[in-house]
Amino acid sequence: MAQGWFITFEGPEGSGKTTQIALLRDYFARLGLEVVTTREPGGTPAGDRIRSVLLGNETGSLEPETELFLMLAQRTEHLHKVIHPAVAAGKVVLCDRYFDSSMAYQGYARGLDPQKVRDIHAQFLPGFLPGCTVLLQIAPEQGLERARHGGRKQHDRIESEALEFHRRVYDGYNSLAQQEPERFVVVQADGDPQAISARIIEGLKKRLTFPDGNK
Repeated sequence: MAQGWFITFEGPEGSGKTTQIALLRDYFARLGLEVVTTREPGGTPAGDRIRSVLLGNETGSLEPETELFLMLAQRTEHLHKVIHPAVAAGKVVLCDRYFDSSMAYQGYARGLDPQKVRDIHAQFLPGFLPGCTVLLQIAPEQGLERARHGGRKQHDRIESEALEFHRRVYDGYNSLAQQEPERFVVVQADGDPQAISARIIEGLKKRLTFPDGNK
C-alpha cells in the first residue's frame, strides 16, 4: 500500500471509540499494516495543551467561536505533523475524533453555521478530509451514562453539558452521515464489542481495498 489510509472515529460521548480503535488497530496489524493511533483534541504536544483548555472544567464557559478556533489550531498541528506524514509513509492512521466533531459540537450543538465550519477548514487545511469516518451511534442518555461511569468519574467540561446539548450533537452526526454516505460507516454502538468491530470492518471493506485484495 503505497499511500496510507486516514480513518476517523466519531460519535457522542460514551460511544466506545477507544475500544473500537484498539480492536481495529489489532485487526490491521494482523494484516501486516503499520498503524498509528491518535486523538483530538491532542495528538501533539501543543494539541495536548489545547486539549486541557477545551476539556478542563477550570476553563469555564467558552464562546462557540473560541472552541472552534482552538480546535482548528490543534488540528493544524496534528494534520501537518502527525496525520499527513504517516499517511504519506503508507501507514494507517486511526484518529479518535476529528473534523466531524467540530461540525457536530461547535456547529450543530453550539449553533455555529456548519457550512462556515467546513469552509474555514477548507481554506486553511486543504486535503483535510479523512478517507473514511466510522460513526458509532448510541442514544445520548446511554452514552453519557457510559462516559460518566455511572457517576464514578468526574465529568469533563463537554460531558457536563445538558442532555439537550448532547441530543443536538447526536442529531448533527446523523445529518453529516446522511450528507456523505460514501465517507461514513455508520454502526450501532450498543452490544458486544467484537460484533461491533466486525460490522465496522465489513463497512470499511466496502470502501477500501484491503491487503488481501478484498474490498
